[in-house]
Amino acid sequence: MVFDEKPRFPHGFRCAARNIGLKRDAPDLSLFVSDVDAAAAAVFTRNRFPGAPVILGRETIRGGRLRAILANSRISNVAMGERGLQDARRMAAAAAREVGTFPDLVLVSSTGVIGLPLPIEKIESGIGGMMADLCEDPLVGAAGIMTTDTYPKALSCSAGSATITVVAKGAGMIEPNMATMLAYIFTDAEFTPERLDALLRDAVHISFNMLSIDTDTSTSDTCAILASGRAGRVEEPVFRDALAAACVRMAEMLARDGEGATRLLRVTVGRAETEQQARTVAKSLVNSPLVKTMARGADPNVGRILMAIGKCLDVTLHPAGTSASINGVPVIEGGLRVAFDEEALRAELRGDPIDIEVDLAVGRAGATAFGCDLTEGYVAENASYYSS
Repeated sequence: MVFDEKPRFPHGFRCAARNIGLKRDAPDLSLFVSDVDAAAAAVFTRNRFPGAPVILGRETIRGGRLRAILANSRISNVAMGERGLQDARRMAAAAAREVGTFPDLVLVSSTGVIGLPLPIEKIESGIGGMMADLCEDPLVGAAGIMTTDTYPKALSCSAGSATITVVAKGAGMIEPNMATMLAYIFTDAEFTPERLDALLRDAVHISFNMLSIDTDTSTSDTCAILASGRAGRVEEPVFRDALAAACVRMAEMLARDGEGATRLLRVTVGRAETEQQARTVAKSLVNSPLVKTMARGADPNVGRILMAIGKCLDVTLHPAGTSASINGVPVIEGGLRVAFDEEALRAELRGDPIDIEVDLAVGRAGATAFGCDLTEGYVAENASYYSS
């Protein structure tokens, strides 16, 4: 898949961002708008303490249409009870007034600190005039939803005559059980909400649901797709492949920018008995603190790979048939460490990305997981997150 050198919106989508006082000076409110009511689908966190925007979003997306997305950073509107839900509804109503649509056509998201009341009055007053600021650069909107991200994330690619654009944020509290913290996908292809939902879930399954920074599922995770139809119909297989590739690329971007991370850790498991077993082993490796610190220290302690595979007790394994490699260098064969050039492998481990490939030799299923190394920066970031 060829991605655009500079991300661009599909025809009919624009965005704006501004600072309304939730953060000291950085953008903290983003508005994404479609020129028409777009077909839409979304998936949300499975955390048992979902934020108010997630609760409202599940209700909103049942209509299958969206005109706008309004998202704030710094405060997540989680654990606020009935007040939180009222504030989320007020947020949707404020966006609807600004855009000139109905509240049930607006998806709202909030991300940031959990357990603080949302300054809804700042959002209601701060959104005034944002329609006049709309632009065609998706990176502008990406900047307004950042929390601990080090840079705004957006990408775009073609799918036949249509364009697909993904805007996302997320650097910590990430092991999605549906999607990533916040990811918004925009396309001018024509699809029904029902087909969009199926296509989105398939793409999320192999991308965002295989992403893990720290094993923690956020209370605010939301992944939505809007399709304006302005480019007309696109062959579904072409669109499906492009959407999947775009989501995988974004998952890798998010993993590489994990809190304190210095490199992408990518684990591919092959010849597993089932796909779920392949996913379990791949996640075991990207989530292991010992494997993650092996990557951080460029230390080829391949026993950690065996440990992370072997602790998957519900996975069919034949140790004598298991093999593994790091960046193409065989390190395990038949369940045993093999001789390799340690200095050369250390050099590989200092690079980016680090690819670990595991062959279980028991079936035909496979999966790939996306993660990052574990550094002192992750501890520093999260030791003071509340007050940051």
